[in-house]
Amino acid sequence: MGRTSKIVTSGVLICALAAVSVPVGMELVPAFLPKDPAAVAVIPAVQLAPTHLSQVSGISPLSAEAPLPDPAALSADLKKALRYDGAGTFSVYVTDALTGQELFAQDSETARIPASNLKLLTAAAALKTLGPDTRFSTRAVTGEEPNEILLVAGGDSMLGASESKSGSAMGHAGLATLAKDTARTLAADGVGGPVTLAIDDTIFIGAALNHNWAKEDVEAGEIAPIFPMALNAARFAVGDTGGPRPQDSSVAVAEAFAKELEKAGVPTTGSITRDQAQRTPATEKAGQPGKLLASVESATVAEQTQYMLDESDNYVAEVLGRMVAQKLGKPASSGGAVAAVREVVTGLGLSMNDVVTVDNCGLATGNLISPKRLVQLLSMMLADPASDIAQALPGLPIAGLTGSLTSRFGNSASLDGAGLVRAKTGSLLLVTALSGYVVNDDGRLLVFSMLGNGLSDGAAGTRPVLDAAASVLARS
Repeated sequence: MGRTSKIVTSGVLICALAAVSVPVGMELVPAFLPKDPAAVAVIPAVQLAPTHLSQVSGISPLSAEAPLPDPAALSADLKKALRYDGAGTFSVYVTDALTGQELFAQDSETARIPASNLKLLTAAAALKTLGPDTRFSTRAVTGEEPNEILLVAGGDSMLGASESKSGSAMGHAGLATLAKDTARTLAADGVGGPVTLAIDDTIFIGAALNHNWAKEDVEAGEIAPIFPMALNAARFAVGDTGGPRPQDSSVAVAEAFAKELEKAGVPTTGSITRDQAQRTPATEKAGQPGKLLASVESATVAEQTQYMLDESDNYVAEVLGRMVAQKLGKPASSGGAVAAVREVVTGLGLSMNDVVTVDNCGLATGNLISPKRLVQLLSMMLADPASDIAQALPGLPIAGLTGSLTSRFGNSASLDGAGLVRAKTGSLLLVTALSGYVVNDDGRLLVFSMLGNGLSDGAAGTRPVLDAAASVLARS
């Protein structure tokens, strides 16, 4: 079997092959090669590069008899790839997934700033606590006053303004659908308009912004104030990156819902207020405030978690962290969410000694964790494909192809890892990180974490170093 067709996951680990979908590398190689424009028109259709990723089926399991990389040769190659002329440090840890054998360690037990690699902990905690199949409900219920509608937030930060999109994580629950269903119920109950709209978003408490986030990052749009419902992960439009963001996501949702109610034939007063009364299913009885008018369901927690990892979405990570806290009966605040994630991850068997966490998305520079700890967590995910936490693995970006790795692994030093490496990225001003796994030339599944801190060339200037090092693992 050629190396470019060996894109699979693990083995005890062997069973994980069925759990994590990956591309067929042989088909994808042309996507990385330059084309002669004059020749494109005469290339047979069957030889053209694919326009989408295929799901793999029928992959043979990895062999436990496949040879391990030679540690001395691997060490020499990795040290060469990690050579960096600027200031800063690279802390690295690599193991064989099947045996757990250490293959390379460089400052591997020192806690470093992980940037968005911290989202791996948040993903594990969300999947374990909330369950991968759980969905969050956004509800429209009757208010205490006649012709009042209460919009009740349920933790869906990926609402869409249009019709619900069943095949999409973003916009899976649509406000246009909620408005039409609400209008039908109101009509059946003989309620006309105009209606007054109120918001109940009281499941989250405390400050909407974590004081550990730099003002400059907030202003640049790296994060927005956290609320238990939001459109497009608290962006004005899907695909927006950076720039201004809604400062009150609950109000943004309510305003969009009001517009859709108008389109559905339900006029509104134009006034939006906040209602501090908590509504529960027990109060939703006919003739009483809190009667359910309509609801829409989010994408599953697994789908949201995978989106969060693939796109490295800070907002979704923070909302999921607070939902973990709420599920555990802890305050659904920034601090409560951090404590909740730590508790769950510790319960999974990952020691949090010497691990410092001050948020759940990795935007804060106060977070500290070692590469060895991240490899241990990834190994837990790979060890049991049937486990809840393993559902995070399909969210790891594919080198050169998907998510936050789409535009990477394209130069001569890293091309060997393109299509093969799956890893979570991380970037801050002086930090770059990459943690994931790859099947090497001989069919061994290798798990790795690389954290670069204090880098004088910044994240953008040093990402190629980590890409080249991960590619060494691919061809080892």
